[in-house]
Amino acid sequence: MIVRPRPNWFRMLLVVRGSVLPAILPQLLITLAFALLVTLLHGRVFVWKVSLTFVPFSLIGLTLAIFLGFRNNTSYARYWEARVLWGEVLNDTRSLARQALTLVDGPAPSRIFVHQLIAFVHALRHQLRGTDPAADLDTWLSDEARQRLQGARYKPSAILLMAGEWLRERRRQGELAAPLVQAMEVHMGHLSDALGGCERIAGTPIPFTYAVIIHRTVYLYCLLLPFGLVDSIGSMTPLIVTFIAYTFFALEALSSEIEEPFGTEPNDLPLDAMCEGIQATLLELLGERDLPAAPKPVNYVLS
Repeated sequence: MIVRPRPNWFRMLLVVRGSVLPAILPQLLITLAFALLVTLLHGRVFVWKVSLTFVPFSLIGLTLAIFLGFRNNTSYARYWEARVLWGEVLNDTRSLARQALTLVDGPAPSRIFVHQLIAFVHALRHQLRGTDPAADLDTWLSDEARQRLQGARYKPSAILLMAGEWLRERRRQGELAAPLVQAMEVHMGHLSDALGGCERIAGTPIPFTYAVIIHRTVYLYCLLLPFGLVDSIGSMTPLIVTFIAYTFFALEALSSEIEEPFGTEPNDLPLDAMCEGIQATLLELLGERDLPAAPKPVNYVLS
């Protein structure tokens, strides 16, 4: 995620880091070169004069802008829902840790439960990003728990099961009353819901055909646009075409980038920092004070 102070209006015009300009620069240069060629040839292809006006481009451009806006809103809705789900993970793990420390007799068993919550958070991040959680699980889980996770396909769900078994054992030992177990199970259910919501977002991308239609339309529109403008604005055609192409290409690139919010691109969610933040707040509830510093962005990017 891009984290940086907002520059003034002039520097905002020149910002490159954090924008999608580097990703679309090759397409813009090709569009500019093609528009220059069309302008130099006065809209002719060999001996054939391509007689287009700006009227059809006005109609198509308006429709295309609406579709791009819709796709951008859909992508951002996925991004924001993912952020809300991770906010719920923070709230519910914090509530469960507090309840385990204040409602259960004896702090030693509660430490195991809080460590399981931390392991769940890291396992969820690794599952969403398709990375190996072994290093984090080795830190927070016992040898027996890690052995149970060997070969497990959905490790966050398995860790939640172990946390539920811990609650069951506290009830059997008489360390936690049944009504209190039920109250804690509400938060456990919320964690399961957040896990399922994240899996739904990660496993259900925006339909590929929809993206193909918009992609093709944007490129055909930008390549044909010089023929519709050259007779009316002449030498300004390459500049205007490049500006319009930048708008459409940038919207498409941004939508494509944020529709998968769990990745590692600059505009994706900073899952590493969020996991470390949840880990720090849970350890602080355990009474630990020697906590690592909060993650800071590197080159304005927080991963």
